[in-house]
Amino acid sequence: MARLGDIFLSFLVLFFNVCSIGTAYFAGAAVARHSSSTDFIKASCRTTQYPALCVQSLAAYASAIRQSERQLAQTALTVSLARVRSAASFVTKLTRVRGIKPREYRAVKDCIENMGDSVDRLGQSVRELGHMGRAFGQDFMWHMSNVETWVSAALTDEGTCLDGFSGRFMDGNIKNAIRRRVNNVAHVTSNALALVNRFAAKHKN
Repeated sequence: MARLGDIFLSFLVLFFNVCSIGTAYFAGAAVARHSSSTDFIKASCRTTQYPALCVQSLAAYASAIRQSERQLAQTALTVSLARVRSAASFVTKLTRVRGIKPREYRAVKDCIENMGDSVDRLGQSVRELGHMGRAFGQDFMWHMSNVETWVSAALTDEGTCLDGFSGRFMDGNIKNAIRRRVNNVAHVTSNALALVNRFAAKHKN
């Protein structure tokens, strides 16, 4: 009876050791995959104008991006869209700031329209890239041309918003608040466009 107990105990020890090894193996594999995905994001972001911001914006999505050029571009567009929506909401609230000057109010209203256009175009881009399926050749390039055109137009919209606050007569808290927010959005959109262009060029070649 004691011998059976010893055998059973040995079996339990062996079982838990195997489980521990298996858990460590899969955990190590998951860490390795995440690390390689993060390295892929960092390498890809070096081609953008704002690489540090690019990595900061996309690193949290490493497990979804893995090492897919397409998923990287799709995620960059989705992040940009979310940032623009947030900025548009922020700008809208500024129309209700107490003491806003008539000239500032008009510039803010124009900016709201610009940001709305940017949201629409980035939304089109996300949908276009997401619905491409396994398009290739001329069909692929047609879809990508649409995406590149819309993202570029979205970036122009963001720049037009900022142009409305040019000149010293517009200096003040509202101008500073909008510049900080929209500049960040424009940098994220610029990075997204660079990654979209990179994906298109690699597929073309």
